[in-house]
Amino acid sequence: MSISSPTQKLSQELSAQPEAAPVQMRTGGGVSAYLRKVWAVAAKDVRAELRAKESFSTMAAFGLLAVLVFGLAFDLRVPSAEMVAPGVVWVAILFTGVLGLNRTFGAEIDRGSLAALLLAPVDRSAIYFGKVLAHLLFLLATELIILPVVFVVLDVNIFQPWILLGVLLGTFGYVSVGTLFGALTANTRARESMLPILLLPVMVPVFVAGVGLTANVLDGHELADFQRWLLILGVYDLVFVTIAFLVFDLIWEEA
Repeated sequence: MSISSPTQKLSQELSAQPEAAPVQMRTGGGVSAYLRKVWAVAAKDVRAELRAKESFSTMAAFGLLAVLVFGLAFDLRVPSAEMVAPGVVWVAILFTGVLGLNRTFGAEIDRGSLAALLLAPVDRSAIYFGKVLAHLLFLLATELIILPVVFVVLDVNIFQPWILLGVLLGTFGYVSVGTLFGALTANTRARESMLPILLLPVMVPVFVAGVGLTANVLDGHELADFQRWLLILGVYDLVFVTIAFLVFDLIWEEA
């Protein structure tokens, strides 16, 4: 009995579902079918990760090392850990996320399954959102490991509602943009170096807002003092998810 790959399982699942064109998404059935295909793409990546253990283990290990190194280094130089905790949190998320985003489409190329994924009977925007959902799960799971370590190493309470909301918004924006750039750089030989070079300048608003929000909350400021940072994160997410939805299909026109 042959064992099918995650991509073959995905194609079988999608073929069994009714086609949902973008215009059909305005109806209840169209949206339901579209969301099922998004979940099928995400579930395929989750199954592949559970088998290969390529992304999450690397992200978690790197995140832990980054927090420990930064935390111990800054602890020797600053009078208060609250001064460096925002930077440690967001820098750890930044570099940890890049490791996983490199594998978003790079893993498909390495396994030789990208063509099968693009030929699956599904709108390509569903592939984008499925990839976003899968990597969002990986990065949030990594953050569940990173944040307690920050709490222990720096002795700073970052488990506050506004900080957690900011981390969620920032992570979603990061993954949304990173998945788009991951698709752009997937076919380049130097994708491991090209992705951060292209992605990090675009992510400056997210990380400036994230650090500002975290610092204001730790300093005990009221919502009125940092609500602009939340607004920046929310607007950024909305704008770039919309752009990615509109242009993602164009990236693979020649594929």
